[in-house]
Amino acid sequence: MSDKTVVLNIEKRVRQLIDDHRRLSRLCRDLEREREKLKNENRSLRERVKSLDTELAKRELCEGLVGSGHNRDKARARVNHLMREVDKCIALVGQPLEGPDEDKDA
Repeated sequence: MSDKTVVLNIEKRVRQLIDDHRRLSRLCRDLEREREKLKNENRSLRERVKSLDTELAKRELCEGLVGSGHNRDKARARVNHLMREVDKCIALVGQPLEGPDEDKDA
């Protein structure tokens, strides 16, 4: 094989590598944009699911307070839980405050 043939062969391979690099760089940029788009869509859908879960819980509570059956039992349990939380808060409000500045000997 002559020197000219070797050089032409190397040149051809280098051009192919450059073309492959450009093509893969474009593909990488496109995939990064698509990934960001999908991440944003995923975040939006998660927020929507959270919102819908909250809405469902509210509706189940309302139906339970008005209706009967399984939702009613869940609603009563939720109301009882909330009442216990309120009672705990009231008990905490009634307790005297103890801070680092107060004299415990006085």
